[in-house]
Amino acid sequence: MDFLFVLFLNLGGGEVVLILLVILLMFGGKGVPNIAKALGKGIREFKDAANGIQKDVMQSTGGITNTIQEHIQEVKKEVDTLSDNK
Repeated sequence: MDFLFVLFLNLGGGEVVLILLVILLMFGGKGVPNIAKALGKGIREFKDAANGIQKDVMQSTGGITNTIQEHIQEVKKEVDTLSDNK
């Protein structure tokens, strides 16, 4: 999978023009904007879904984070108390 991605990044200007020309010939002048619109919409939906999942994970772990911070504060207080007694 990574190999294919690296190959995609190594495309030159002429190769990109050739790919765009083939797409134009296959779908015509009226079809290309529709394809670009659908592709943009798909990418936007994917980003929205990824952001939604990230938000859900952050909300579900928020209580755990607060609990851990409370325990850390308790341990710091105990350590401070022990170091003051020495």
